[in-house]
Amino acid sequence: MWRGLWTLVARAARGPRSPRPCTRQGSGVSVPGSGATIFALSSGHGRCGIAVIRTSGPASGHALRSLTAPRDLPPARSACLRLLSHPRSGEPLDRALVLWFPGPQSFTGEDCAEFHVHGGPAVVSGVLQALGCVPGLRPAEAGEFTRRAFAHGKLSLTEVEGLADLIHAETEAQRRQALRQLDGELGHLCHGWARTLTKALAHVEAYIDFGEDDNLEEGVLEQANSEVRELQLALGAHLRDARRGQRLRSGAHVVVAGPPNAGKSSLVNLLSRKPVSIVSPEPGTTRDVLETPVDLAGFPALLSDTAGLREGAGPVEQEGVRRARERLEQADLVLAVLDASDLASPSSCNFLDTVVAPAGAGSPNGNSQRLLLVLNKSDLLPPGGPDPSPNLRPHLLLSCLTGEGLDGLLEALRKELAQVCGDPSTGPPLLTRARHQHHLQGCLDALGHYTQTKDLALAAEALRLARGHLARITGGGGTEEILDIIFRDFCVGCLRLRDPSQAESHLEQRDKFCPRRRGEEKTITSLSCIPETDVTLYVNYAPI
Repeated sequence: MWRGLWTLVARAARGPRSPRPCTRQGSGVSVPGSGATIFALSSGHGRCGIAVIRTSGPASGHALRSLTAPRDLPPARSACLRLLSHPRSGEPLDRALVLWFPGPQSFTGEDCAEFHVHGGPAVVSGVLQALGCVPGLRPAEAGEFTRRAFAHGKLSLTEVEGLADLIHAETEAQRRQALRQLDGELGHLCHGWARTLTKALAHVEAYIDFGEDDNLEEGVLEQANSEVRELQLALGAHLRDARRGQRLRSGAHVVVAGPPNAGKSSLVNLLSRKPVSIVSPEPGTTRDVLETPVDLAGFPALLSDTAGLREGAGPVEQEGVRRARERLEQADLVLAVLDASDLASPSSCNFLDTVVAPAGAGSPNGNSQRLLLVLNKSDLLPPGGPDPSPNLRPHLLLSCLTGEGLDGLLEALRKELAQVCGDPSTGPPLLTRARHQHHLQGCLDALGHYTQTKDLALAAEALRLARGHLARITGGGGTEEILDIIFRDFCVGCLRLRDPSQAESHLEQRDKFCPRRRGEEKTITSLSCIPETDVTLYVNYAPI
């Protein structure tokens, strides 16, 4: 036991981390040239009404004073109208709004300044050249502002990825998902899992160090095992949905298929709102796979127009048919298109038997390919007539010529794609990158080793490995947290005192720090092996 206590004393002797003025702990990642002050155009290139130029680093205040001399720094986080002049020649450059963000209350955690100038190329170029003349400033490298924000603990890795996804979002669903990740939802979920692992690891290590004293709660290991099993189930469920998040980020694969002359190309043009495919009454016009990225009901999709499925065509068209069937196997969602006025034709019946029916029946493992059956050319049906296909699976009537039925199709697509990509408005945050999936799988594998091993030391190492994988997702984590939980959950106190009379004073401080221990029995143990000049007392608090 004493060796375990000495280990804790040695760890605790390192002392707690010094408090940071910002709300997060830094990532500990070094930034190349982090002592320099950087500047860059933060808004888009090209002519615009307003362009934003930003600086970050210790010389930001000096740069702001140099361009607005003889004026002083503006009040923090308040926009002020100032005349910008070249720091060497004194030539006026522009009249601009300037803002001052003293660190750490800034995007990067460093002193930052912003210049909101007119967006003409000459103005932007002149201000950038003027900043380059200020000593200690250099142009920023690609992504360096965000990298500094991560290094100073302003953003986690998942939030950095969410920011990048938000900048590149093209659809409503992508924007919602990116905002949730930027707000830290995925990071908070991973931190919650990491806290569970940290607590389980603290319990296992406390049992290794102090279990022989019978001063720990009964069932400590059973509680850790139960928490690990629950975490395994949560990780497994999240990994099963990992492909949904990646589809949301990169786009679901939607394949338009059907017999020749059913109106597939017309539907692709209608959904993409541009002439992607050639439309002709001649069967077999499309002989290759034509793909275009589209926004379908707010979800990103890669829409593929394929050759009409039929037998007996020439070698070129047959190659197109082979590629179409290959795309059908890879599709996340199939739009099966038939001519509503020609459902009894051999090509339509063959398509129903070979493509539509198998998709509805599903595979032996219970998974079925998602398919929407669309009956096109509804404008050719007699008005007010009966349903042309009462025996078919659920379907949608559409006229690509008049647009009738398009709203119903888009609503059906929205529901299907919400299942394929995940609905970013509800449910847990999605895994949008392969990196997330890799580390979660690594965490789950490590937990599998934990449940299989009988050696407590190996079990603790498996928990550390699992916790490390979770930490790599967000870029945080530290062993100090384990020690914190040991002291908080088990209240095992170790301290080094020059005078034994200080023990009662320490116990009073213990009661203030941990009110639930107030009034409990206190046991003071002295070690005779310690030199007389330096008395060490170990104070063990009875478990709850």
